[in-house]
Order: sequence, then C-alpha cells, then structure tokens
Amino acid sequence: MIQIFLVGLGAGAAAALLFASVATGSILATLLFYLAPLPILIAALGWNHWTGLIAGFTAAAALGAMFGFYFFTAFLIGVALPAWWLAYLALLARPVGTNGSMGLEWYPTGRLVLWAAIISAGLVIVAIPNFGTDKETLQAGLRSVFERAIRLQMPGGSRPDTERLIDILVAAVPPAAAVFATVINMFNLWLAGRIVRVSGRLRRPWPNLSALTLPAFVPALVGAAIAGILLPDLAGVFFGILAASLLMACAILGFAVLHAVTRGMNHRGVALAIAYVAVFVFGWPVLAFSLLGIAEVIFNIRARVANKRGPPKVRT
Repeated sequence: MIQIFLVGLGAGAAAALLFASVATGSILATLLFYLAPLPILIAALGWNHWTGLIAGFTAAAALGAMFGFYFFTAFLIGVALPAWWLAYLALLARPVGTNGSMGLEWYPTGRLVLWAAIISAGLVIVAIPNFGTDKETLQAGLRSVFERAIRLQMPGGSRPDTERLIDILVAAVPPAAAVFATVINMFNLWLAGRIVRVSGRLRRPWPNLSALTLPAFVPALVGAAIAGILLPDLAGVFFGILAASLLMACAILGFAVLHAVTRGMNHRGVALAIAYVAVFVFGWPVLAFSLLGIAEVIFNIRARVANKRGPPKVRT
C-alpha cells in the first residue's frame, strides 16, 4: 500500500510538471504538455488503477495550489480522469473457459479506441462554453482568437484570402480538436503500455493491433452523429465534434485493416509508408481509412481476404 501511494505521488508530480511546462511557450514544452497523461497511465497500468487515481489527484492538487482552482478542475477533468478511466478499462478482465482450461478475456482493444474517441469529443464539447454559449458567439469567439493570432503574424492587416482562411478555421477547429485529442489519447495509452511492458509489469498480454475490431453498432452511431450535424445552433456543432472523433476511431480500424490485408505482400513497407505519409501531409486521406474502417465493421473485409488467401503455406 505504501508503494502504491509513493508511486502515485511521484507519477502525479511528473504529470503536473509536464502539464505546467506549456507556460514556457516553447515547442518542446508544448510536446511535453501533450504527454501529461503519460505518468498517470504508466502508474495505473504498471501497478493498479488506484495508483493512477492517486497520481491524477496529486497532479491536480499541485496545479491547483500553484495556479488556482481553475487549473485543478481543468487537469482533473481534462487529463487525470480520462487517463485513469482508459487505464482502468485496459486492465479489466474476466475468467473464461477454453478447451477445459480457464483463462482471462481482457477488455477489447477496439472498445478502448471507441472510449478514447467518446472521451475526446466530450472534452472538446465541455470546452465550448469558454468561447460562447450559442453558435454565433462561439464562432465570434473563435474568429477573435484567430484574428489576434494572424495580426501578430501579419501586422499589415487582413486580406480577403485571410478572411477565407479564418472562416475555414472557425468551422474546422472544433471537430479537428476532437480528432487530435483522440489521437493523443490513443498515443499516450499505447506509449504507456509499451513502457510498462518493457519494465515487465504489464499484466495484460500485448494485443494484436492489426486484429483490432469495433462494436457492430459503430456505423449506426457514426451515421446518427453525421445526421445530427444538421441540427440548429450548438447541437449541430456538438454532433459534428462527435462525428469527427468517431470517424477517427474508424480510421484507426482502417489502418489496422490495411496492416492485416497487406501482410505477406511484396513492398508492404513501402505501401504502408506511403499511406501514413499521405495522411500526415494532406490530412484528407484519413477519410478513406474511416470509410475502410466502417466497411470492415459491416462486411468483415479481413476475414474475406483471409478466406481468399487460404491457409498460410508451410515451407518444406
């Protein structure tokens, strides 16, 4: 019990330092800021979820003592509790019988991806009132932020192309923030798992990521979220944020499908590299992977490809 408490305190201190580093304003500090959930995840995955909970509250309390109650709440809701919940789910297992012997069935990796997307959408939605309590004031608040940023970069004033850029940013930033938060949450969970695995403390077997699956209801959920974008005022904005995060979860499944169906192909590494670079450079190809992920849930593409290939050849 003492070890759990001490590890939680240490992890919480590390998380608080990573979160507070953004105050320096450097690029490195921004990168460290996004890693703030990592110590909490490591503590939870390496010891137990109580350790992660202690780490989260320790970090939140430290930030609150230094910067005020707002930072306590922001860290607790935006970083600590989401990280603790993902780690808690990752460690869930139930006994199952297989061929007369008992084993453990761990919480599905695909549901962790889905939870990361839902949590990310929720965090962005919770942050919306900071900019406005209806769609018009939200857009005006975002526009003011972007105009100030552009004035700092372009003191000469605005131009028509600048106004068009601001219009695009005002519409795109809320869903883009949900996508980015989903990626950051999944990256931190993956990195924490790798670190704990190297240390030998990871109790859960490392999952086969190319075999990742999403629940059967996800395509319907995505469709409902996209349809909800048509709703008026902030409701449409909220559904747009949810749709973006869910599509990102489907895109992660799409990448898993790509890894699975290209296994054994010539120049597989080149094909995967081209796909990742295209998404990183252009952005929009991620929609193709989202559609691939949705198609996988509906049509089970990996199983169909595996059936066509037949059993793997045995070398003699």
